[in-house]
Amino acid sequence: MISNFKSIFIFIFLLVGSINLFASGETPKRQPIEGRWDLTVDLGDRLAASWLEVRLSGIQTLTGHFVADGGSARPISEVIFKDNKVSFHIPAQWEVTDKELIVEGVLKDGKLSGTMITPRGQTLTWVGVPAPSLKRDKAPIWGKPMQLFNGKNLDGWQALGKDNQWIVENGILRSPRPGSNIRTTHTFNDFKLHIEFRYPKESNSGVYLRGRYEVQVEDSKGMEATNIHLGGLYGFIDPLEMVAKEPGVWQSFDITLVGRIVTVIANGKIVIQNQIIPGITGGALDSREGEPGPIMMQGDHGVIEYRNIVITPAK
Repeated sequence: MISNFKSIFIFIFLLVGSINLFASGETPKRQPIEGRWDLTVDLGDRLAASWLEVRLSGIQTLTGHFVADGGSARPISEVIFKDNKVSFHIPAQWEVTDKELIVEGVLKDGKLSGTMITPRGQTLTWVGVPAPSLKRDKAPIWGKPMQLFNGKNLDGWQALGKDNQWIVENGILRSPRPGSNIRTTHTFNDFKLHIEFRYPKESNSGVYLRGRYEVQVEDSKGMEATNIHLGGLYGFIDPLEMVAKEPGVWQSFDITLVGRIVTVIANGKIVIQNQIIPGITGGALDSREGEPGPIMMQGDHGVIEYRNIVITPAK
């Protein structure tokens, strides 16, 4: 009986505490830093794309995610925001060093700017603007399909970097060794894309939509269906199931991108259906999400082959 009275007392105590909390007016208050931000980082010799998301957790704690110029979205345990100044730390990753990434900035006139100290000790400057919603008022009207790869040469394509290893053989666009990424010279807004690919064992590539959002291409048969494996939107969206075939055989993607809404059909099965892409993937060409962008394939990770690349743009 004493135990029952004790349980009832604890319940009443917690209930009264909850009522007092809400009665005191301690309700979540939106901070101007909350939301998604497209960042541009000055690396000295080039500008790199980056991305930040800040969310309220509970009554007053801000958390988030951060994408550097490479890698996936990394969680932020706490974002400090006071007097329009923002700061956060990202723990050491990638076994580069045992040091953190330290990011500090200022919010002024609706824009962010600041510095970051990398794990290697570099101090870099960056700027940020609110990411656009990319919502569409109506369904797209599709134009005519276009062959992006003619099967003969690299017309319509541009290798990125000095080390261009991409070649055309027997109607196939090949990267026989790690080197440069490659992109279309044309840019696109909303589209439907068909692309076929083949990789050897343990190889890795990716298809970047508008040059910003990577759909992962990787030897993944038998692996868990996560966003870092085949068919996932790298760092953000897990595929519904793993449909990867064995290495050495041709596979395919059919991808529809409208605004931020993406659908991915891998090897004939829907693995992502009408999901919102939160932000850019590490390795993106830029962070200007409101602009059209190219189709880009990753060639700096491993051997990969592509063919039958057809895009149907929205009018």
